[in-house]
Amino acid sequence: MMAQYLALKADAADCLLFYRMGDFFELFFDDAKIAAAALDIALTARGEHDGRPIPMCGVPAHSAEAYLARLIKAGHRVALADQIETPEQAKKRAGSKALVGRAIIRVVTAGTLTEETLLDARAANWLVALGEAGGMLGLAAADISTGRFEVAEIAPESLGAELARLGAAEIIVSENADHWPDGAFPRPRGDFDSVRGEARLKSLFGVATLDGFGAFGRAELAAAGGLVAYLDHAGKGSLPFLQAPLRRAPTAHMMIDAATRESLELTQAQGGGRAGSLLDSIDRTVTGAGARLLAADLGAPLAERGLIEARHDLVAFWFDDPHEREGLRVALKALPDIGRALGRLVAGRGGPRDLGQLRDGLGEARMLRERLGRLANPPVLLGDLLPRLDGHGALVEHLSRALVAAPPIDVAQGGYIAEGYDAALDELRGIGGDGRRAIAALEARFRTQTGIATLKIRHNGVLGYHVEVPAKSADALMAQDSGFTHRQSLAGVVRFNAPELHELALRVTQSGAHALAAEAAHLEALTEEALAGRDAIAATADALARLDVGAALAERAAEGGWSRPTLVDHPCLEIEGGRHPVVEAAVGRAGERFVANDCRLSEGERVWLVTGPNMGGKSTFLRQNALIAVLAQTGSFVPAASARLGLVDRLFSRVGASDNLARGRSTFMVEMVETAAILAQATPHSFVILDEVGRGTSTYDGLAIAWAVVEAVHEVNRCRCLFATHYHELTRLAERLDALSLHHVRAREWKGDLVLLHEVASGPADRSYGLAVAKLAGLPPAVLSRAGAVLKKLEAGRAQTGGLAAGLDDLPLFAAMAAAPEDARDALRDALAAIDADALSPRDALDALYRLKRLAEEQ
Repeated sequence: MMAQYLALKADAADCLLFYRMGDFFELFFDDAKIAAAALDIALTARGEHDGRPIPMCGVPAHSAEAYLARLIKAGHRVALADQIETPEQAKKRAGSKALVGRAIIRVVTAGTLTEETLLDARAANWLVALGEAGGMLGLAAADISTGRFEVAEIAPESLGAELARLGAAEIIVSENADHWPDGAFPRPRGDFDSVRGEARLKSLFGVATLDGFGAFGRAELAAAGGLVAYLDHAGKGSLPFLQAPLRRAPTAHMMIDAATRESLELTQAQGGGRAGSLLDSIDRTVTGAGARLLAADLGAPLAERGLIEARHDLVAFWFDDPHEREGLRVALKALPDIGRALGRLVAGRGGPRDLGQLRDGLGEARMLRERLGRLANPPVLLGDLLPRLDGHGALVEHLSRALVAAPPIDVAQGGYIAEGYDAALDELRGIGGDGRRAIAALEARFRTQTGIATLKIRHNGVLGYHVEVPAKSADALMAQDSGFTHRQSLAGVVRFNAPELHELALRVTQSGAHALAAEAAHLEALTEEALAGRDAIAATADALARLDVGAALAERAAEGGWSRPTLVDHPCLEIEGGRHPVVEAAVGRAGERFVANDCRLSEGERVWLVTGPNMGGKSTFLRQNALIAVLAQTGSFVPAASARLGLVDRLFSRVGASDNLARGRSTFMVEMVETAAILAQATPHSFVILDEVGRGTSTYDGLAIAWAVVEAVHEVNRCRCLFATHYHELTRLAERLDALSLHHVRAREWKGDLVLLHEVASGPADRSYGLAVAKLAGLPPAVLSRAGAVLKKLEAGRAQTGGLAAGLDDLPLFAAMAAAPEDARDALRDALAAIDADALSPRDALDALYRLKRLAEEQ
């Protein structure tokens, strides 16, 4: 047995091996130590290996999924080695002492799950493969629980943003890859060959060319090939459901990097988990599929105006008709998750209940199609969705006839094929039923015949049907002429066989086995019929999810008094009465009112410099406008009285920062890295929010950096930007930068206390109110008094010297300074290009070096 185990373990060296032994999955050696610690179960020993006890632990096979979930969550991978033959088959194959054959039937990893108990119904489960070719990266992502499959070719600098969008459960890369994400799992380099990848995709989808799916680059084919090869390895030759690959164009969606997603808490709060995120605040979906689609939409806002407005039209349609919206939501809420049911069936892990879910879900979808088809003036997107809800009539009718109303999960006991579907099956069941009734009558006759009122006919997996009596009553049955044959004696009971019972039991057992076999054959045929329409079923599931998202966003808009945004073709962001949806919900629960604010960014006023006290609402104001842009391009209404915006191609947020000591980065270093990324990537169509740039270093350094960043955003990036700061010296930039506008969050002091009004007004703040905020925070009076004295001294000194900003008015314009280094570099290039190095004597070379040095100093 250990030889068999070690051979299997060699094939799954990177996994914990679950080795099936009877009713348990056992683990041995180091696997047992790891699993026992992770699962908090007993670690025992069995036999010896090389003279040492073999560590062992195990889990019941019937509840293995719960243990698998814990191991996967802890970051482990598990190979399942199950019995592939019965003991009887093993004896026929190799004699009475033959070992039952076992094989690894599946590798369970975080990205290859389909089981309901192992997945979050409201979250996608992405497996990502990364390939490389021609200096570009290919990304292939699949959620095999629903079959979603997408590929993209991305620049290396965009990899972090794409991975943050997907939130991948598992990432695989080639074993020879360099500089891949932390936690990525290496796979054989041959799996990521683009030629093999192309062949794998053609074979998988049964096509001679991939042109119908899109023009895939070599990097995309390498990634897709690696993903399919990995799924084939994990399923041991049984591939899960994959829809036709969707090619994602880099410019089709708003680019949002990982730091911005974390800062804005789009789908996950900074403390971890969904609570407190934008997704949690707006999610009113009533189906798991709708929740998954909403999260995907929010993670990748559209960048094409026509597609966005089509979504707005759908939301507006349900928003304007509350009665129909409620009817739709009630109907959707009753639907099963047919997408994931289909995924389990394709992966070979489904059963009669999944077929029942297809029957119920597709049947309800057809009824919904008839109801929605009667609505007047439907939007274009609704018209596109409705045909996908129909076309399954034959399958629904067949499944309705074949299956019982509530099919079980477990197929072992049968009972899922409806009575009247198969006359032969009904006859077998009748024989079994008659036999069981005959056994009950025989039990009554045996009691009368023996005079033992406590005699019972029982059944177990070892003895089959047998007679059982208390030990004190067994003597009468032990007699040779009693007609009973002794089988087993236990504490308190004795078990017997009888000829009549044996004949009846044989008839019941045979009819039952034949009935189970007949049901299994029907199940296989029904599954094949359902899978023949897998693509159409997946399209129905996707259409239902889109309907759910549209109605849910309309519900959220109606709850919050949200408005439909207007999209224009030029860069602007004009928000009237804008609110932060998450903060507004929080203050509403506290019985307070959120203060709405306007924001108007345009070509002539594209940068706002926002000053004011801490706790005054600057960060909230910055974030709410970024979230409004995200919601608008997701296809949602927005929390504002009105909104008009030009499409945002890239969104950047540098609001707050923390240490990343594991990577050797302080808070200030993190801030500078994020700011550098913004300055390198923002375009005139981007939207940037920056909060307190430069505060992590000395006052002079920080002011200098903040000053230069504002100028760069204004002069070079020329993007829409909200810039919050405590450096009041920056307000002087309004005199130098024609598209910069000054604003502040209002506050006032009343009888020595600070009153924060949370209103954004034009002009700079008169001061920062730092001491007043410190008083609100509970700083000791003595400390506040001392700080006040120091502040007076500092302000007096600043009045005498002209302050930190003294001399800045004479500073040359940013554009002139930024151009100078390039001009100098060009002059040096010209001088270097004029030198004929092969014709220089040592003296001439030295003279040329001095000339170049003087030129550099003069420039």
